Amino acid sequence: MRVLLVDYYGTDGMLDFAMRCKASGHDVRWFFKRDDRNALVGKGLVTRVADWREHMRWADVVMLADNTHYLIELDRWRKEGVPIIGATVESATWELNRVTGQDRFKKAGIPVPPFREFTRYDDAIAYVKKEGRAFVSKPSYDESDKSLSYVGKTPADMVYMLQRWKKQAKLKGAFILQEKVKGCEMAVGAWVGPHGFNSGFCENWEFKSLMAGDRGPNVGEMGTVVRYVTKSKLADKVLRPLEEMVVRTGHTGYFDVNCIIDEDGDPWPLEFTMRPGWPTFNIQQALNKGDPVEWLANLSNGRDSRPWLLDKLSTGVVMALPEFPYGKTPIDKMVGVPIQGLTPSMLENVHPCQLQLGSAPADQAGEVVDKPCWLTAGDYVLVASGLGDSVRQSRSRAYRILEKIQAPASPFWRPDIGQRLKEQLPQIQKHGYASNMSF
Repeated sequence: MRVLLVDYYGTDGMLDFAMRCKASGHDVRWFFKRDDRNALVGKGLVTRVADWREHMRWADVVMLADNTHYLIELDRWRKEGVPIIGATVESATWELNRVTGQDRFKKAGIPVPPFREFTRYDDAIAYVKKEGRAFVSKPSYDESDKSLSYVGKTPADMVYMLQRWKKQAKLKGAFILQEKVKGCEMAVGAWVGPHGFNSGFCENWEFKSLMAGDRGPNVGEMGTVVRYVTKSKLADKVLRPLEEMVVRTGHTGYFDVNCIIDEDGDPWPLEFTMRPGWPTFNIQQALNKGDPVEWLANLSNGRDSRPWLLDKLSTGVVMALPEFPYGKTPIDKMVGVPIQGLTPSMLENVHPCQLQLGSAPADQAGEVVDKPCWLTAGDYVLVASGLGDSVRQSRSRAYRILEKIQAPASPFWRPDIGQRLKEQLPQIQKHGYASNMSF
């Protein structure tokens, strides 16, 4: 099949999917908007193109990496019958506009934590002082700076952060202050086409902070635990009521709802993800039991290929280079680092993100010779995944792979992905969530 990948940033992890499609015999072309920071990503590994529009009629399947660019044009291509896996203009607003997203939950009869939208930091500061409570602050627009999603610990802490962002001129659009909900975080997603949901709900647990113990800045995901199941109490509560509504938007692809399950067992939805998650999508690939792209073509045509291994756990861990996630290191100091120690048996569970093809010194029969290998093309290097029947088994296999990878320049990863589920699984399982899952 002819596969066109329409990206914008080129840095999240679509390289992994492109290489899997190519290895399965598909003709792959990958577009992303190139600049100094991503110019080498995928070089020598996949075919990169300068304009996605030239290849739309060529493609059998078009997959979008995000939901922030080109959607108006792509919606027109949908109307001409081009099979596109990704968000529409309408479905993207569920994620990008927090107020719209909360409204969709309400229309489906799903309770949400109370919130207020603001367009000025001064108004938000006055509100927190008046209420005397801590809140969760989230941008109500697309924002790559994950640190602007902040969980206040106290009212004073929240006021300080709002004042800090004001001084730094961080405001680019509206944002919300949402009531804090105490409990365990858990998400569930589904793949949707014209027929509705594919079988297999993706229950997942993200580890968003940079450092162990959920410390440090929010970077989106440093790792995630995922599994596919046919029965999910959380899906029954926060996905199924939305099925008809999301199909009406024309959305084809993945969508996900992140929740807090409180001590009474009530799930409180926080936000939508109307696109592949990164690195969630990479980690999901380890659970794909067949061709990486044919099931997506079927999805766009309203057919369920049942591609997922069910009830297995896949744990994924991000490997990065300093100074990730800040992006202040000159790009020439981050590129060209050799990634070695990989064996054929490891490759199924190694997911390249910002890599290129090159050569580097290697030991061979007692001599040092230049050999072909992967080289870094940025600081978000790869994701290692591990499969298992338990969280403990799957996470240990992911870390075993990371320990075997040889790379200079001090690569690092968070060492405790999955670990907090040892405490949290019993808390949510007593309310019927994540059944038949063991730590």
